[in-house]
Amino acid sequence: MSDDLKKGLEGVLVAESDLSYIDGDAGNLVYRGYTIEDLANGASYEEVLYLLWYGHLPDAEELDEFKSEMVSERTVDDGVLATVRELAESDENPMAALRTAVSMLSAFDPAKGGDPTDEDVNLAVGRRITAKIPTVIAAFTRIRNGEEPVEPREDLDHAANFLYMLNGEEPDEVSADVFDQALVLHADHGINASTFSAMVTASTLSDLHSAVTSAIGTLKGPLHGGANQDVMEMLKEVDDAEMDPLEWVKTALDEGRRVSGFGHRVYNVKDPRAKILGERSKELGEAAGSLKWYEMSTTIEEYLQEEKGLAPNVDFYSASTYYQMGIPIDIYTPIFAMSRVGGWVAHVVEYIDDNRLIRPRARYTGPQPEDTEFVPLDER
Repeated sequence: MSDDLKKGLEGVLVAESDLSYIDGDAGNLVYRGYTIEDLANGASYEEVLYLLWYGHLPDAEELDEFKSEMVSERTVDDGVLATVRELAESDENPMAALRTAVSMLSAFDPAKGGDPTDEDVNLAVGRRITAKIPTVIAAFTRIRNGEEPVEPREDLDHAANFLYMLNGEEPDEVSADVFDQALVLHADHGINASTFSAMVTASTLSDLHSAVTSAIGTLKGPLHGGANQDVMEMLKEVDDAEMDPLEWVKTALDEGRRVSGFGHRVYNVKDPRAKILGERSKELGEAAGSLKWYEMSTTIEEYLQEEKGLAPNVDFYSASTYYQMGIPIDIYTPIFAMSRVGGWVAHVVEYIDDNRLIRPRARYTGPQPEDTEFVPLDER
């Protein structure tokens, strides 16, 4: 057994997967053989869920049936909503509220106590969790703002229905399309930190609600899912200071500050998802009659690329994209979870099919028995 230390499990292979592939040098992302560009431009989030969960893109009949199943699971039980209300009124962090609510969903799930190794059970539970998370996020946000939750609609797709529940009005076609595309882009990304958390939990043969709850807790951190919120707060800081973005980024670097949204543990070039969302951010700005956020972002990107060799990740352009759609900054990370739950479920189902308890080890650096002497309590 090798004693090479791999901090952060850097480069360590822990599983084989058919789900997604990342070429960090070329800037490519693939879901089950399909490029992220083809999926983002040609498939809905529901189609991508089906691809990740069942291994192939659905035909029209399969998609209709799948969407109907998803729609039927959108409503959240009153007990969960009561807890969401309490959390919103106590000004809980949105990701902490989502973590609590998803854990509580298990109490009302018909499969509780079911076999955690049964693929059909896990996919059904995963479908219910995925369908209900948008309802939870929208309800939390509205209650926090002094508004009542909006019931989900059956005639809207996953993305459009969330925007409807969030704002109380049906979104325009462009907003619905952009948001759906953002969900596709965030649906899976190899064995990232939150996905690994879900797999570790599931490898103990715990239930899927526990696995997803673990993943949400992991995604909450600013080094993983929280970066998109940090990016928008950074852009607003530049705007509020009425500074030229080029001067702002130079000053920030001189002061030793980290510029959010740049660098990635896997990509050595520009994140392909950032390319797509950058285009949509520009499109939204043009529709609104102001390219302020897009131009600010590109100015910062160009400087960091030329001077520091840094490329933006998906968080950098998802921030301005969401902001221009009127989405509150502090629910950017819950929206990340709303998308990535598709990948979490897929990886859990795949890993459990050939499960082995995930149990790494640490190199012990503490004292040895010959260096210590046990002293009874009454003599210490």
